[in-house]
Amino acid sequence: MQTAILQGKSTTDFNLLLKLADKLNIKAKILSEEEIEDIGLLNAIKVGEIGKHIDVNKYLENLTKKSN
Repeated sequence: MQTAILQGKSTTDFNLLLKLADKLNIKAKILSEEEIEDIGLLNAIKVGEIGKHIDVNKYLENLTKKSN
């Protein structure tokens, strides 16, 4: 399985790509802002750069609060 992430400025062109994907029997999904952020954070975690994007201590503090 292969995955591609596309980002475009033209809604018309983007919709054309989605129609083409459907015609070629390729799954396509429009990602929400939250999903895009999650992918970015996951990538930062994998390469060890999480501190550049969020305050790690605040993040861990919030996780602790949510679990209580």
